[in-house]
Amino acid sequence: MAVVPPPDAVAALAARLPAAPDVQWTGQAQWHVTLCFLGEVPDDRVERLSACLAAVASRTPPITLALRGAGRFGDRVLWAGVQGDVEDLRLLAAEVARAAADVGIATERRSYTPHLTLGYRRGGLTTLLRALERLEGPDWRAAEIVLFRSTPGPVYEPLGTWTLAG
Repeated sequence: MAVVPPPDAVAALAARLPAAPDVQWTGQAQWHVTLCFLGEVPDDRVERLSACLAAVASRTPPITLALRGAGRFGDRVLWAGVQGDVEDLRLLAAEVARAAADVGIATERRSYTPHLTLGYRRGGLTTLLRALERLEGPDWRAAEIVLFRSTPGPVYEPLGTWTLAG
């Protein structure tokens, strides 16, 4: 489950990425801010999950966000930070996780760190982080949530989209 930044926010971020041929960059078309990682969702639960996600979206207003700053997970994953109405984003992420639990889908138990994964590299992320620490993208409104299926590559295929209408 994720929110997807609009094309202008994606373009602004892409324009600020440093040249780093040894980084396995994620594709811009795949950029998203994960709300909740669901792992494998059995086909027989997708319809029930979709109904729960529709209910969550119907009571959640759009959220103003921006891609700003950068960070890393360990010494391998480089990400862009998310700022703006982050507390509302955290609440939405918690609601999505509850919806998944309601239909019997386990979710990750880590604390939620709003981010957009930029790329992967084994070690040496410090220089890249310095280059991205002043990253400041435009504000944008997250107006829908998207359920993605991950396929090899990775490529994220949308299975459903719900408008935030609360």
